[in-house]
Formats: sequence, structure tokens, C-alpha cells
Amino acid sequence: MIKIAILGGIGSGKSYIAKSFGHPVFNADTEVANLYKKDKKIFYKLKKELPGYFKIFPIDKKEVSRAILDNHKNLKRIIKIVHSEIRKKLKIFLKKNIKKKIVILDIPLLLENKINGKNDILVFVQSKKTDVIKKLKKRKNFNQKLLNIFKNIQFTQKYKKSKSHYVIKNNFTKKSVKNEIYKILKKL
Repeated sequence: MIKIAILGGIGSGKSYIAKSFGHPVFNADTEVANLYKKDKKIFYKLKKELPGYFKIFPIDKKEVSRAILDNHKNLKRIIKIVHSEIRKKLKIFLKKNIKKKIVILDIPLLLENKINGKNDILVFVQSKKTDVIKKLKKRKNFNQKLLNIFKNIQFTQKYKKSKSHYVIKNNFTKKSVKNEIYKILKKL
């Protein structure tokens, strides 16, 4: 099985690129959202760790945002609880797709949390900063302060790009993305 991990900044189009490969995708953001909605165990762990913020189940993303905005150190506490569960979900995903030739990993803090394997193919999504900012501002819950806190715990784009085997220049058009993906898949 070839594991292709998608790297890039917030709003660069990683999830879109991941889906465009046409292979099974493990999307960590979707998994986290599901944990918040369905996993009482995570709720109780977060409530114990940050009692002033997590009061009702299912967890509302606004509560998560408020906890992070009130004290940026809370983000690391939340990540510590949530990421251990995400690692378990990833193992289940890989086991379920063991016979697949290729799987795609869309995990925002992949390098930072040392989730990638030695043989994983790393693909960096490069997007123009102006395009990314425009796209982010269209998001329903856009918050610049929250965005800055998340950026501060991530490796730089330059570092991620330097660790990558391939770079996809995402100009947010289907045709160019498909062409870039085709070139990568052809080489594998």
C-alpha cells in the first residue's frame, strides 16, 4: 500500500486535493468533527481537562474555539486528547484499506505530530496567499485570531515544502489540479 500524505497551509485546498486523487481518504478534520458529535469518552476527557468550557454533549465547535481563544495553551491540551483517538481511527482506516494500492492521508498536523511513516509520499499543496485568504474569509466561522494560533503550532510552509516529494500548485481550478495529480500518480 502506498500512503500519500497531503501537506500545506490552512485553506490551501488540502482536502479538495486529497479527494481529487480518487483513492480512499483519511480526513482527520472529519474524524475530529465526528468525535465531537458522537464520542462521549472524548467529551468527558475534555470536560475533565478544561471544565469551564465543555459543558454539554455533543461538543459544539464554538466551545472548542472559545477555549483556544481564551488561552492558546488550551489548544495543545485539546490536541493531546483528540490526537490519540485520531491515531486509533487512522489505524482502523489503514487496516480496512489494507488491500488498496493507494490511500490518501489528509491530516493537518501530520509532520508536527510525527504521524507520517518513513515510506509515505509527501505532497505539498502550494497556493497563492491572496487566494487562500479570500477562501478563508468565505468560511462561516472564520476568525483571524484563531487562525494565527493554529499557524503558530504548525511547521512553516517552507519546511513542509522542503520535506515533500511533490508539489501541487493549486490555483483552485479542477483542470490544473487533475493534471498535477495525474503526473504524480503516473510516477508511482
